[in-house]
Amino acid sequence: MGRVRAAYVLLADLVCVVVFASLGRGAHGEAVGAALVAGTAWPFLVGCLAGWAVLRAWRTPLRPRIGVALMVITVAVGHVLRVVAGGRTHWSFILVSIIALTVLLVGWRLAAQLVRGRRGSLAR
Repeated sequence: MGRVRAAYVLLADLVCVVVFASLGRGAHGEAVGAALVAGTAWPFLVGCLAGWAVLRAWRTPLRPRIGVALMVITVAVGHVLRVVAGGRTHWSFILVSIIALTVLLVGWRLAAQLVRGRRGSLAR
């Protein structure tokens, strides 16, 4: 996959993390302004970037298994950074993070595979 396409995949993953943070804040009745969402999202954004680096995700970024591994690293690093930065975490938040980021980071990859598969079958 080319560098430009991999950059778009990375951008999509970072958007997924921001969506996760925004939905979480909204679900708890908290304000969702840009600075507030950034304050919630930053540990998970760092986790996502770390995951991309550890997995070398740019090589095969659309594979769903990359999305699964990326979710694990994003959740782990995100929660550790929250605690180190003086925030709190709870087992229920960890569970919600796992579910939401699986749906977001793996879900869009599965959808992309379906679309790519259908395009391929139409070309035959």
